[in-house]
This record gives sequence, C-alpha cells and structure tokens, in this order.
Amino acid sequence: MATNLEMSEEDQASDRLSGQALSFFLHTGIALGAWIALMLLGYALQPSSMSQSAILLLSLVVPLIVGFVFVRRKPDTMAANIWLAGLIWVLIVCLWILDMPTGPNACNACGASEKLTRTLLSIPKPSGLIDNNGPFFCTWPAAALLGYSIGARLALRRKKSAGSES
Repeated sequence: MATNLEMSEEDQASDRLSGQALSFFLHTGIALGAWIALMLLGYALQPSSMSQSAILLLSLVVPLIVGFVFVRRKPDTMAANIWLAGLIWVLIVCLWILDMPTGPNACNACGASEKLTRTLLSIPKPSGLIDNNGPFFCTWPAAALLGYSIGARLALRRKKSAGSES
C-alpha cells in the first residue's frame, strides 16, 4: 500500500489561507504596536501643546515608516491590506456612536454627521460622547493601520521596481 505524500489542492489552499490570516494579524499587531509605542512616548513626554491634528498625523506617519522598514526587510503582500481592519474598526465604532443617546454635555441635538465628526475628530469641539476619547479609541488606531498599509505598499512597489531593473 503506497502512501501519497503530496498535499491535495484543498490542503494547500487551506495552508495558504491560514498563512494569509496569520500574516494579516501579525501585520495588524505590528502596526498597532507602533501606534501604542507612539502613544506611550507621548504619555512619557506629555507635550502639553500637541494638537489632535498633529497626533493624527504622527499616528499615520510613524506606522507608515515602520511598515515600510518591516516590509522592505521581509516582503509580504498581505501587509498592504491591513487598512481593511482599520476601516472595519471605524465602521463598528461609528455604529456604536450613532446608537448613543444625546443630551446635555453629550452632543445635544446633534445630527449624525455632526455626532461623528465631533466624536471622532473633535471638530469644531469634542462631542462629550465616549468621554471625548473618540480619536484615541477609533481615529488614531485606524490611521495607524492605514499608514502601515501605505508604507508596506511603498516598500513592495520599491522591491518590485528594484527586481525588474536587475
């Protein structure tokens, strides 16, 4: 009785899928880890005059650099797709915010778009919903995932162009 040592197509597809899922979560963890490191650095330095727009920009740029460096060393096409996790997270938080009641000190009489912009971006002023932590819980981590994806895409593009020149 001969044993078949070759993997079937189903087994190979299953291995590829689990490898892709693992890669997706690994890159998501790296991007969020870079963002958490940035937040811890900010907490340690406590810059009092740092605007939320500057923090949003840093939340995008620092993971972008980390993603570029990481994917440059170890190319992985899945790294460029983690922005989807950020999008899904923003959509979940938006649904949660839209379901919240308004009242005094909680975006009294706000429409849906004003509720979201004041909660997630604090524009023109914070809404009072989720203790004014909308940027910290939603906007900045989503920006980190987007930034990491952009950095990974740039690294992959640079690798591809460097490979085609050889």
